[in-house]
This record gives sequence, C-alpha cells and structure tokens, in this order.
Amino acid sequence: MGLGNPGATYAGNRHNVGAMVLDELAARAGVKLSPGKGARSRALVGEGRLAGRRVVLARPTCYMNESGGPVRGLLDYSKVAVEDLVVVHDELDIPFAAVRLKRGGGEGGHNGLRSISRSTGTRDYLRVRVGIGRPPGRQDPADFVLKDFSATERKELDLLVAEAADAAEELLGRGLEAAQNVVHPRT
Repeated sequence: MGLGNPGATYAGNRHNVGAMVLDELAARAGVKLSPGKGARSRALVGEGRLAGRRVVLARPTCYMNESGGPVRGLLDYSKVAVEDLVVVHDELDIPFAAVRLKRGGGEGGHNGLRSISRSTGTRDYLRVRVGIGRPPGRQDPADFVLKDFSATERKELDLLVAEAADAAEELLGRGLEAAQNVVHPRT
C-alpha cells in the first residue's frame, strides 16, 4: 500500500512519496493499477509478482487521513493477513533520501498510519519508511509534508524512489531482518 493524497495538486508533495514508490513497484511488476470494485473501490489496485511473491499493489484514492478504510477493505477482499501488509509512507523523523524498514511502532503524528492502525486494530504491520527530513526552522510539519520537494531534492527524488522500491522488494524477498541488514547500511 503506497500512501499519498489524490489529484494533481498533491502529486509532487513530500506526503505522496509512498504513492510514488508504489507506482515504481507497479511498473517493475508490469502491473497496471486500475480502480478497484466493491470493497476495493477506494483504491487503484493491481496484482502481480515481485521478489518471487504474489502481491496486491494498491494506492488509496482518498485523502491520507482516510487510508484505513481502503486498506481494511483490500485486506478483506484479497484475503491478505494484516501481518503481510506493507505500507510505504513518508517519514519526517528520517533524513531526506534515507530508507528504513520496520514492523509496528508508533505513528509519529502520521495521520495515514493512524487511520490504518485504527481500521486494522493493530500497529503491527510492515513499513517502508521513506525519509523526507524535518521542516526547516519553525515551519509546521503539516505544511511541510504538503509542499512539493525542493529543486535540490527533486534532483535526487528518482533515486530515492528507486531505493525505496528496492527496499520493498528486499523486504518481500528476504523478510524483515535480512532486508534490514541489506537496506539500512546503504542509507
């Protein structure tokens, strides 16, 4: 599940980096995302294979803070256990261009994660945390995440998206601990 906000207005925002990574994973898997039906209707969804595993790739079409509903619907419809859920999202508490993997933990003020935790009844799902860094000075974090990446950051954005997609594939292929050993030393 790649988190972001819908529409062209938000497409280049820091808060949408999870959706950017999801699109990269879909391209790698040769999966076309299309509007889901029924319980999957609030997401763009596609099924394919990554790292030798069957995957259901999805990007909610609702706002970030409502992501939990589409996640719960997709898990139920696709018969995926919450323990196998991988959420790709932006992370303020990690420097820009760093990627970290983990299972569970707090939401750190991230409303998308809070919504998913509430709808699944647990915080114990896998996460690909894509570092966007802290806002400069006294800028409000909520404003910072809804701004486009800076010109300097945009020069590195394609590489960051590719590295986060690589990390997600490592996670799928090797499991959490082995993937952390590969991914964390790089970033």
